[in-house]
Amino acid sequence: MNTVPYKEEHIIFRESFRRFLQKEIIPHVEEWEREGIVPRWAWKRLGENGFLCTSVPVEYGGQGADFLYSAILIEEMARANFYGLSARLHSDVVVPYVVQFATEQQKKKYLPKCVSGEIIMAIAMTEPHAGSDVAGIKATAVEDGKYFVLNGQKTFISNGINCDLVIVAARDPEEKNPHAAVDLFLVEADTPGFEKGKMLKKIGWRSQDTAELFFSDCRIPKANRLGEKGTGFKKLMTNLQQERLICTLGAQTAAEFMLEETIRYCRQREVFGKTLARYQNTQFALAEMAAEVKIGRTFIDKLIIEHWQRKTIVTDVSMAKFWITEMACRVADRCLQLFGGYGYCEEYPIARAWRDIRVTRILAGSNEIMKLIVAKDMTK
Repeated sequence: MNTVPYKEEHIIFRESFRRFLQKEIIPHVEEWEREGIVPRWAWKRLGENGFLCTSVPVEYGGQGADFLYSAILIEEMARANFYGLSARLHSDVVVPYVVQFATEQQKKKYLPKCVSGEIIMAIAMTEPHAGSDVAGIKATAVEDGKYFVLNGQKTFISNGINCDLVIVAARDPEEKNPHAAVDLFLVEADTPGFEKGKMLKKIGWRSQDTAELFFSDCRIPKANRLGEKGTGFKKLMTNLQQERLICTLGAQTAAEFMLEETIRYCRQREVFGKTLARYQNTQFALAEMAAEVKIGRTFIDKLIIEHWQRKTIVTDVSMAKFWITEMACRVADRCLQLFGGYGYCEEYPIARAWRDIRVTRILAGSNEIMKLIVAKDMTK
């Protein structure tokens, strides 16, 4: 039983989004997976139907909705077995930085178009030699009169090709404290000196446009720094709780989807005169996976409620992130095994689910980093 206190309006919203996905998105998934990118019209259709940036305040064109609406969108997209359209990154990871830290003028300029899907956002933290270690970034931002001049390279940037507006993490090369050196900057895609590199070919999430970004003497107005000098690292750490919860919720829902698909298959597939579901080996495997999936759901629902209540749950989210994503990968592998050779064929949904789930152990901070966070909290 779901313990999250969804109201009738939440349930109606979920049903509406599920119908939207089946009609507008799912029929195109295979085409987009082949092409390696989701067309912009899909983003605009999401915006037109009220499925982008639901938490943005009403005065900026949003719905001012609570986090439970975001949770519904994340769950339903994961249940649709499709990660190519990274609306959750745009809506619930990147846009909140604008809501919280941008100037009033910038909010009025950008947020309504983020809600409508006219502006697609990305966040550029990761670099070729700095991933989870944000304090180790090399990209620089140097003051020059009324401008900052950005130089550096970013990689593994989701929405990197489609993006119109990017939040870039860069450091002041004169600041010796690595944490105080980091700031966040708003950079529009057509700014001179900002170039989008090649789209990266990945094992999974094939239609998610992941790219390299380059900044070469890229001049942006001083007003485009988000907040006071030296506060970028703190801002990133504050918002990572929601980012990691979102990643974990997607993995949990994917595990549920994979188990449901496998149970359905095992009830139909016959081997030596009886269905797979009649064999004790299959029954034990399904029972073990079901137990782990239910434990994961209990944990994630607790965290959804606490995050919705605006509690600080960094350590618990870190625990959930490494345990649930690793559980989901175990489930994916065991489910594919039960499908046999068919599971290795692209026409079966378990194949895409299997290759797409693996990256969740790396996203939003690797699971090794999550364990360090938990251990540090336990031993301080």
